[in-house]
Amino acid sequence: MYYITAASTISHQPTFQNEGFSALIGPLEMPSTLASPDYKGFIEASLLRRMSKILRMSVACAKDCISQAGIEQPDAIIVGTGLGCLLDTEKFLNNVLTIEGMLPPTSFIQSTHNTMAGQISLSIGNHGYNMTHTQNSLSFEHALLDAMLLVDEGEQNVLIGAADEAIDFLSEVSIALHLNLQQKLTSGASFFMLSREKSVTSFACVKDTVALGLVTNAEKEISAFLQKNDIPSNGVDLLLFSGSSNGLNAQVNSLLEGLSLEKARQVDYLSLSGIYPTASAFAVHYAADKMKSDRFIKTALICNTLIHSNLGLTLLQSVEA
Repeated sequence: MYYITAASTISHQPTFQNEGFSALIGPLEMPSTLASPDYKGFIEASLLRRMSKILRMSVACAKDCISQAGIEQPDAIIVGTGLGCLLDTEKFLNNVLTIEGMLPPTSFIQSTHNTMAGQISLSIGNHGYNMTHTQNSLSFEHALLDAMLLVDEGEQNVLIGAADEAIDFLSEVSIALHLNLQQKLTSGASFFMLSREKSVTSFACVKDTVALGLVTNAEKEISAFLQKNDIPSNGVDLLLFSGSSNGLNAQVNSLLEGLSLEKARQVDYLSLSGIYPTASAFAVHYAADKMKSDRFIKTALICNTLIHSNLGLTLLQSVEA
């Protein structure tokens, strides 16, 4: 088992430092804005001015996790991101078009995908393993797999998270491509402390996760995943899925009948978080928070089919299960 000893999310919902938020939030209403905390409590003012939205979210969530876990330093820092630091990327490209001669380096330096993991490391003075995974909609699942491998190798506390941000240009692109998104594009960051041993702060466990590409039969893959983990068809108490706008999700919907779940235990997490590539990390925090407050939820399955051909599955269990 891989114990979750701390979790922190900044989103368009009141999730940050709000234990029990899963019972309080409903479908996201638009227009909405990011529910940003007072970052001054986590980031020095001199650094805060130079940080983009995604860096602020990531550093604040990371520090909040470390504080919750009651440790000085994590043994590793792992971040998943689908699109990286878009705002700084946009700034850099605009500078290329508008500035003659030497370009200011800041936007370029902060535009790379690994900036978040690096900035967290610098902020807390960490010199351990530092890795960024970017595999589009499966970025968080790959980061989680990496964290699980490190725990298997003996690391005690691994800080793992995911973050993505929305910029106006993405909305323009989605309209131009006639994507007809069921939910609005949003920003979000979720971080967790994954530990090899149960502690007083442990409130959920990651039992298994898988990230699959070029999937043609999601129902078969999900059934095999549950069977591998000795979970019967009626053994899932909470299912979080990513909408119902594509063919794979149609297969997922057909699988719901076999899970014998009441409607209240079937949650479209995109309706709560909005759309961003690593929204499945939001779903993991939502499920873990739900487990903490509802003792009848022993097993939760997060099914990520945000992109038609990708399938990410994460299985959580309560600490008492």
